[in-house]
Amino acid sequence: MTLSHPEHPHKNHPHAQASHAEGLASQGKDSPMNRSGISPLRVVAWETTRQCAMACKHCRGSARDERYEGELSTAEGLLFLENLAKFAKPILILTGGEPMFREDIYTFAKRGTELGMRVVMAPCGHLLNDETARKLLDAGVQHISLSIDGPDAGAHDSFRGVPGAYDVVQKAIVVAKRNGLSFQVNTTVSKLNVDALPRMFESVQTLGASAWDLFFLVPTGRGAAIKNLEISPERHEQALDWVAETAATAKIGMHTTCAPHYARIVRQKGMGRGPGRGASGCMAARGFLFVSHRGKVQPCGFLEAEFGDLRSQNFDVQSIYEKSPIAMQMRDVDHFHGKCGVCEFRAACGGCRARAYGHTGNWLDSEPFCVHEPKQQPHTITL
Repeated sequence: MTLSHPEHPHKNHPHAQASHAEGLASQGKDSPMNRSGISPLRVVAWETTRQCAMACKHCRGSARDERYEGELSTAEGLLFLENLAKFAKPILILTGGEPMFREDIYTFAKRGTELGMRVVMAPCGHLLNDETARKLLDAGVQHISLSIDGPDAGAHDSFRGVPGAYDVVQKAIVVAKRNGLSFQVNTTVSKLNVDALPRMFESVQTLGASAWDLFFLVPTGRGAAIKNLEISPERHEQALDWVAETAATAKIGMHTTCAPHYARIVRQKGMGRGPGRGASGCMAARGFLFVSHRGKVQPCGFLEAEFGDLRSQNFDVQSIYEKSPIAMQMRDVDHFHGKCGVCEFRAACGGCRARAYGHTGNWLDSEPFCVHEPKQQPHTITL
């Protein structure tokens, strides 16, 4: 799901990475470094559960409507939040699966708020009603993401794998607005809806959302079966160009997730980041972390490269984030392979590490869906 980072976190993406990013995760600036040369941790997407009532075609977690063994307990979740707050006060995306399946989700939200984090959530929508909306607000949840993946009910329900899913999210939007709960709309971009984005934009603007976050499909988990639905590199470029131009005059914020080359496009257009353009690049290990339902720490929800394990490493989040060998690799953009390693936009963009891994098996390889040719060509070795 993702807010975005961020179901992705495509938390639904299982929904943001709220999603996560996850969505809000894509609103960051270029990654400033602290004295140790490490980007401060600004966004954390926590997959509080993998249980989900949806059957989304793109779900990175292949989530099912059943309880999963090994989820962090209430006590473990609180310990995680306590240790996280010792060195960072990030945006905390409570994602899933469906985070509202956990009865202790309000406990986590309240504690995160008390510890100084901005707490947001990426629910599916079917458990959102006046009572639960008020409980979220009372617990300090400042924002939620709700996913709409098609221009109409038929397209959305087909993608989500559950009849009536479109009506559910529309009712959830009404509930959020009635209770003053801020929300954004997340959309996973694929061949199924890329041509409908202008029409969807007009619709989203009328819903009362604060922002629209476009998650560009990364085919992992159940999504690996729909790899053929990825739009081409050229179509990525066209779609991101449209986002940049549309965001310049949009009445709501527009952000992109899993499309780090958007950071290049807005700079080439001389637009800078600008309010609501969400033009940061890949945040994996550069200000963002994903924590799985079992406490595995990853660069994002779409790349199961393990930075560490909370349980086996005494919930030392800071050490995992700062000292993981894989995290250090991903921060070193100058040593990425191919054209990403020499691109003049590599610090701002970084290329999608999950997409590189999904296509080549190497998270240091170049972003495979970027058409830009750097001024400096990568070195080649002739054997």
